[in-house]
Amino acid sequence: MTDQRTAWGWGLSSVDAAGNTLDVWYPELKLGEAPEEVARPNHNFGNLAHEGADARGVRRIPVFTVSKLDEPIEDAADAYLRLHLLSMRLAKPNTLNLDGIFAALNNVVWTNYGPFAVEDFALRKLDVMAAANQCVPGLPKADVNVLSIDKFPRMVDYVVPTGVRIGDADRVRLGAHLSEGTTVMHAGFVNFNAGTLGVSMVEGRVSQGVVVGNGSDIGGGASIMGTLSGGGKLKNSIGEHSLLGANAGIGISLGDNCVVEAGLYVTAGTKVTIYDKAKVAAGEPLETVKGADLSGKDNILFIRNSVSGRIEARYRKTGIELNEKLHKN
Repeated sequence: MTDQRTAWGWGLSSVDAAGNTLDVWYPELKLGEAPEEVARPNHNFGNLAHEGADARGVRRIPVFTVSKLDEPIEDAADAYLRLHLLSMRLAKPNTLNLDGIFAALNNVVWTNYGPFAVEDFALRKLDVMAAANQCVPGLPKADVNVLSIDKFPRMVDYVVPTGVRIGDADRVRLGAHLSEGTTVMHAGFVNFNAGTLGVSMVEGRVSQGVVVGNGSDIGGGASIMGTLSGGGKLKNSIGEHSLLGANAGIGISLGDNCVVEAGLYVTAGTKVTIYDKAKVAAGEPLETVKGADLSGKDNILFIRNSVSGRIEARYRKTGIELNEKLHKN
């Protein structure tokens, strides 16, 4: 008996002429111990799989992958399996070992014809265009549209979660975790190993490692510092029924029922004055702390005093409430 967490499943890999894995798509994954080889289910990819290279120079090879979720990532197939687990909601952000993911993934040209290798893209593009135009004579000449050059693809090309709305699919990476009732507006962005844990509105940036609690709103242009954007190993989060105002940002965590006013950025080193009505009435000095001292605490309104310019933390009794009808996806 072992405490090792595992997941497994059949994937359809794209392999370039140099033998590099460009991507792997897993239609279904299972948690738990993998079956022995003789007991494995069929992959059912049919003629989608082919040993011969297509016009992109890509072969589609079925792969049976078993991932040891607490150990570092072994290869591209393992990396894609863990990213699928997150987007399929089979694992929450920050619960899987993702060490080695950037080394395991190849940089890929993502197009409307699927993934291409970067090295010979121009020549392969010509081959694909020639093949496409032979298949559909008389129609406008087919072209290969490049969507991005990156290690991570769009989530929706691999996983389409139920109960969510996504305004711009290019802005949600595979490995994002979107809970039922989440709305990602056109300017919203959700990175891999990040996302929502309940009904949420995302109009700003949810960086790698960041989770947003139920009933919370990330305002337009707002950002949350993640582990890839100067936050080191610190993982910031937003609790339930909290609001990060438009163009605001945080480098600390918010607890439940918190608000950061529009345009205000609070980091771990930001000097924050604790507003106390009783001390003000008595003429006593107010306490000033660092933002880190308030990280994760509930019922706080962060504002900039428009007269003194200082950043203040005030008590807030209740949290925000999202529009229920807007999030019935």
